[in-house]
Amino acid sequence: MKRTLAILLALTMAVTLLASCAQSAPAGPAPAPESVAEPAAAPETQPDAAEPAPAEKKDVVIAGIYKFADATWFINEGVAAGEKVKELGAKDWMYLDAKDDGNLFLQMVDTVIAQKVDGVICCPPDQTLSQVAVEKLEKAGIPVLAADDALIDDAGNKIAPWVGIDAYMIGQESAKWLVNYMQENNLVDDPECGIMIMTTDTVTSCIPRSEGQLDIIAEMLPDFPADHIFKTDYKMDLNVAFQSANGVIVANPQIKKWMVLTTGDEGTVGATRAIEQAGLADGSCTVGLGGYLAPAEFEKGSCFKAAAYFSALEVGRISAEHIMMMVNGEEPPKETAVSCIMVTKDNYKEAMPEYLQ
Repeated sequence: MKRTLAILLALTMAVTLLASCAQSAPAGPAPAPESVAEPAAAPETQPDAAEPAPAEKKDVVIAGIYKFADATWFINEGVAAGEKVKELGAKDWMYLDAKDDGNLFLQMVDTVIAQKVDGVICCPPDQTLSQVAVEKLEKAGIPVLAADDALIDDAGNKIAPWVGIDAYMIGQESAKWLVNYMQENNLVDDPECGIMIMTTDTVTSCIPRSEGQLDIIAEMLPDFPADHIFKTDYKMDLNVAFQSANGVIVANPQIKKWMVLTTGDEGTVGATRAIEQAGLADGSCTVGLGGYLAPAEFEKGSCFKAAAYFSALEVGRISAEHIMMMVNGEEPPKETAVSCIMVTKDNYKEAMPEYLQ
């Protein structure tokens, strides 16, 4: 009996000891707290993550949207602008061709906004789209500058900085050269001589060119018969210019010696071809504006005898300088106009090497 009680007592003590051990043991695997605690260093690194290292300077990208980006003038202007913006710190230059299409122009504005460019130089194919384009870019916080053809409001006022040519003075200079030519060749009083003024009235930058030409003719040839002065409008396109000039020539067979002033070299070349088709090249004279198509005509010996040369490279460089000023928070001049010199077959190689390639 005593032996049995001793065994029961021993069992009771063992059970009691196991129970107390079970109550002191943690629930779940013991290593768990150690594994959770291991990343305790993380809070020490969080303050550093909340304070980013100084960001590198943003790469500047400038876009140029031009109405005829495949034309010699705009190709040269775009090359000069691209080189200059990179020289001034831009990483990239985007050269875009609106193809004389207003809808495509606005699509390109949307594209450069989506690509988050830092500045835009543009020559709109349709100036009535100026306000829409400027509003889109301003809303996106992107500075915009107009080159060649101004960005204007409904009243014709410039709504963005502009770089281009002194249009009125250039028109005057081209007309002075032509009048001097007429005087030197005894054409002023020739009843077979007529003056054709080819205008581009849909482009505001072209209107002063024609105004300057007409003012000089009125000033230097006050007695020239009004019925021998002809006006015809065209757009900057060789074929359109040809058709426009040809219509005047065919309608006026009494004129055998045509003196032609235009708003751009495309108009002059188109008129030159129309005069040649009519068999009147020998007694006629056409004068260009720009000079970019003149070298080939001078080499041919056509009736394209002179041009008012103004530099596309200069316009490109200045527009690049001004857009980079705007990107850097500086304010450029509201208007910048370059001047011209008259070139002929005798001086064009020295005067305008940019067009000799």
